[in-house]
Amino acid sequence: MQFTIRKEEIKLTGEEMQPHWAYINFGIAGNSIVSFVGPCDIKPENIIDLEEYKEGARIYADKMLHFIIEHFDTDLEKAILRQYLLISILEEKLNNRLKDRKILRWGDDLYDEDSKLTISAVSKNVVSTKIHLGVNITSTKVDTKTRGLEYYKIDPYELAEVIITQYRLENRRLKEKSWRMKAVL
Repeated sequence: MQFTIRKEEIKLTGEEMQPHWAYINFGIAGNSIVSFVGPCDIKPENIIDLEEYKEGARIYADKMLHFIIEHFDTDLEKAILRQYLLISILEEKLNNRLKDRKILRWGDDLYDEDSKLTISAVSKNVVSTKIHLGVNITSTKVDTKTRGLEYYKIDPYELAEVIITQYRLENRRLKEKSWRMKAVL
């Protein structure tokens, strides 16, 4: 699985969930992870979650650490499980850094008490599945109480590196385990 951590600021609009976005923009073909820092401004027409879409929601954040992951299979349930794996890795890495706090996962999001730290979505298209994970860097004044990495004094680029490393390792281990399991007849 190829990856890149971009240093230039990129605004997330939802267009990043289109197939082959990493290839078109960064020359990364195949399964990929692209991480970057930037604002998030997803208008209703680009919202993937149908409940949020029906509500006419607009997803906005001043500054986030983003992960855009693409796997070239079209199994939506597997993509959702990968999303949960990604969120669980983030939860573990944050809790390791924050000895006196407890970050908790509720579904596909992370919270510090009543403050939301993340947004996340999964989609399926004709050639791939995509995952977006956004981690607040700053606290944004929106309907939901938020908290960001700046509050915890965590470097987003260092965090991106360890999250990507662990996610790639876990996916490689899953493949290796499936290759070495003997069939039961």
